[in-house]
Amino acid sequence: MHKFISSFLLIVFLTSSVYGAKKSDNYTIIVSLDAFRWDYPQMYSTPNLDKVACIGVKAESMQPSYPASTFPNHYTLATGLVPDHHGIVNNTFWNKKTGVLYSMGDSATRNNPAYYLGEPIWITAQKQGVKTGNVYWVGSDIAIKNTYPTYYKNYDKKPMIPFAARVDTVISWLNKKKEDRPRLIMLYFSEPDGKGHYFGPKSREVGNEVHYLDSLMGDLMHKIKELPIASKVNVIITSDHGMADISLERVVRVSDYITSRWVEKIDGSNPTSIFTRQGCQDSVLFALNNVDHIKVYKKENIPTSLHYGTSDRIGDVVVCPDCGWQFSDHPSKLMGAHGYDPACPEMQVIFYAYGPDFKKSYKSKGFVNVDIYPLLAYLLGVNPEKTDGDFNRIKDILAK
Repeated sequence: MHKFISSFLLIVFLTSSVYGAKKSDNYTIIVSLDAFRWDYPQMYSTPNLDKVACIGVKAESMQPSYPASTFPNHYTLATGLVPDHHGIVNNTFWNKKTGVLYSMGDSATRNNPAYYLGEPIWITAQKQGVKTGNVYWVGSDIAIKNTYPTYYKNYDKKPMIPFAARVDTVISWLNKKKEDRPRLIMLYFSEPDGKGHYFGPKSREVGNEVHYLDSLMGDLMHKIKELPIASKVNVIITSDHGMADISLERVVRVSDYITSRWVEKIDGSNPTSIFTRQGCQDSVLFALNNVDHIKVYKKENIPTSLHYGTSDRIGDVVVCPDCGWQFSDHPSKLMGAHGYDPACPEMQVIFYAYGPDFKKSYKSKGFVNVDIYPLLAYLLGVNPEKTDGDFNRIKDILAK
């Protein structure tokens, strides 16, 4: 009996730690280019990303989690959990229990660690003795589990570090003494998201920004190559979500179908959470059920493919506009938007990687962004937390 129990515990240990047990002293940099669509390298000039595809790995695309927006997906990349499980269910969301609206633009709520569930990879790494560095990644300047990265930049401190200087910050960390050097660095750039919103994804302005970001990636690659540890550095370049064209001609107006008597709170656009008054959920559903260009669900009946609807931060009724449509009485006058179903091609993003742990000249069919956390855990040689990710979906890109 004791022999059986010992064997069982050994199997459990091996199953839980096998892909995190890799012994390595390599370094990993993961770069996020906000709203960098999977097909931008086909639409615009990206010679440095093209080079990475030749010397490393390129995925056809990577699928974000729902909703395909900035805060939910950057925190998903960090935790390996879908937004429904890590709590950042949209860029803004209402907490029915407290009556407080969380917003990524409100420092009081954004900096409150109570909103951030799960465990970011920098905490997992540091618990196991791996130093980390972080430039503006969502959650990195917040005391999640009373912990910060070893080195990090405060998002609220102004002026923010210019893009080119962020590359130099990364290089300065890699030039530290070995005992002080972070083995995981997470680097964030807020473009081409802004240009995509203002000018649309198929615009000269986005093309120029994509080319500039590509040149920054070339600068990063060149400066890494000059480091004494160059042969030990892995680089991943990816994004949080894509961008779709929108216009004021593709709008479904809320007040055309819903009366204020039925609702306690309406928040968000892609998707929209409707917190209904008692007894009014069916009235809202009936009013919206056959409206063109939107899909409407009871919270508990949201399609399983979206992995959304268990969090108490999500409304009783959820409205999901078709890609490129808006559900709002105050529609955006911008040219681009995101937040739509991750299956929509316009929402999917780039994934490039190169370095000692990656295959060369390898094209992957793609994976889901929850798989990035287990990948990072493997590259760092740390045991991962339980997440929604699946290492088996992504391990084919690895050299060994």
